[in-house]
Parts: sequence; structure tokens; C-alpha cells
Amino acid sequence: MELALIVLAAAVVVAALILAFARPKAVAPEPASAPDPRLDEVIRGQGAIAEQFRQTAVQVETLKQRLGESLSENATKTAETLGGIGARLSVIDEAQKNISALSGQVVSLQQVLSNKQSRGAFGQAQMEEIVRDGLPSSLYDFQFTLSNRNRPDCVIRIPGNKALLVIDSKFPLEGFELLRNAANDEEKKLALAQVRAVVSKHVSDIAERYLIPGEVQTPAIMFVPSESLYADLHDSFSDVIQKAHRANVIVVSPNILMLAISTIQTVMKDARMREQADLIKKEVGTLLNDVRLLAERVGKLQTHFNQADADIKNILISTAKITGRAEKIEKVELAPPEATKSLN
Repeated sequence: MELALIVLAAAVVVAALILAFARPKAVAPEPASAPDPRLDEVIRGQGAIAEQFRQTAVQVETLKQRLGESLSENATKTAETLGGIGARLSVIDEAQKNISALSGQVVSLQQVLSNKQSRGAFGQAQMEEIVRDGLPSSLYDFQFTLSNRNRPDCVIRIPGNKALLVIDSKFPLEGFELLRNAANDEEKKLALAQVRAVVSKHVSDIAERYLIPGEVQTPAIMFVPSESLYADLHDSFSDVIQKAHRANVIVVSPNILMLAISTIQTVMKDARMREQADLIKKEVGTLLNDVRLLAERVGKLQTHFNQADADIKNILISTAKITGRAEKIEKVELAPPEATKSLN
């Protein structure tokens, strides 16, 4: 608005200058004559200029208003965009924290797996969780001592079988790490040989220490707490798996162990059903006797109902007769006495 006033003032000044220069020089007074037409033309030009300046001021004001609205709209959109960016940055920051925490957990897991004793404890804990989740505590023991003083990681008592099922956890990770990191054929060959030697040693130890005839049933179970290692064993070391089968040792992964535990649950239920078969038979016989007694009592009750029905019918007949006689008495329709009949 101030700009428009300044422009309008400048226009007035310019018009005044035009009038000053356009005014004729002073001359001796002449007799009165007609007005100079140029003055009228200047006045009209000044009015036109003033109208143009007024229109310019209106246009400037409109432009100023539009510019303000545009700036306000842009500021609002910019604020919304900045808010969205801030929210996204918060999400990214939270994800970064989760990634950092996950990285710490991965590092911690690597530290656990890099230590042989920690790795063994990790595999044993995983095996114990699977067994504990699937079976009642009366059917298993951890670190159970056999007759030869050896202690497998877990023994399971299968109902109907006195022999124990042995499970021992092994985690042969070093050889597989060497195999994955092998840079040439020679290193790969050495890694393959080490894996075969380590796994074969584990199989032999389980077979020699725990397979006691009459006390432990065959086959024993060697638990490998890694699905990837189990898959690598079956894909690349089928000869070692066959050797384990011949030694009455089965190599299982976590998923296969859970399946075996589920099968044991089914066997346990069947054994319990067989143990309770005599009791079930006795209970069924008692139930049958109760049903027969109930049938006899229902028959007697039906006889009572039939007798009661006959009695009710007789009562209804007597009631009908009494009702009929009462109606006749009410209507005074009694027959004449015998004496009256004889006199007549």
C-alpha cells in the first residue's frame, strides 16, 4: 500500500511539472479571448494519468494480496513437509536403534558360537527346551547317569519299554566354518576332511558311551542344533550319515526332534490307554449294569403308570355316574317310590 501511495505522489508531481512547462510565457495583457484548448488537453491527460495510477495501485494491492496468500500457503506446505520429514527421521532413528541392538545381539551370538563350551551349552539348552515343552517331567531326565557312569544330555522313558532313549547334543561348527571360508580347492578338501572326522568322532562317542544293551534302546539320537548344518550334512556328507545309521545313531535337527517328541506323545497316549484298558472295561460293565437297572425301573414305572391310568379311568366312570345322579336330583326327576307304584 505504501508503494502505491509513493507512485501516486510521483504521478502528481509529474503532472504538475507538465502543467508548468505547458503554461504559456507571460505576455502583455491582451483583450479577453477564448480559453486555450491545450490547457484542456493537459487537464484531460492528467486525469488519464491519475486513473492509470489508481488502476496500477489496485493491481499492486491485488498482487500483494495474492503474494501474501501464496507465501502463507507455501509456508503451510513447507511446515507439513518438514513435519513429515521429522516423523520419517524419527522412524529411521528408531530403526537405527533396532539395527544397533540387533547388531549387538548378533555379535553376542557370534561370541557364544565362537567358544566351544558356550556353543555346547547353547545346543543343550535348545534341546532341553524342545523336550521340556513336549513331554511331562516324569518321562525324561537331563544329565542322567547310566550304569557305566556316563551321562548323556537327556534320556527319555518310553511307556511300555524299559530301555531308555538317549539324546546327546553336538555342535560341529568349526569344520563348516572352514568349509564356507575355503579360498581354494586345497582348503576346501581339508575342511571336508575335518567335518567328516569331527562328525564321525561324535557318532562313535555316542555309540560307545551310551548304547548299553538292555539299558539303552537303539538307535540313539545325535542332536544338531542348526537346520543349516543338518542340511549341509545330508547334502554333502551322506557317507557320514550312513555311517551313523550303521552305528545305530540318528542325526536330527530341531524340527525333526520336535517331530520325534510328538511321536513319543502319541505312543505315550496309546500306552496309557492300554494300561487303563481293564479299568475301562470294568467301568463299561458297571455302566451297562446301571443301564439295565434303569431299564427295569422304567418298566416298573410304566406298569405303575398303566395301573394308575386304569384307576383314573374307573374313577372318571364313577365320577360321571355321580355327576349324572346329582343332575337328576337337581332337576327333581326321581322315579316314584315302589309303594306308590304298587297302589296304582
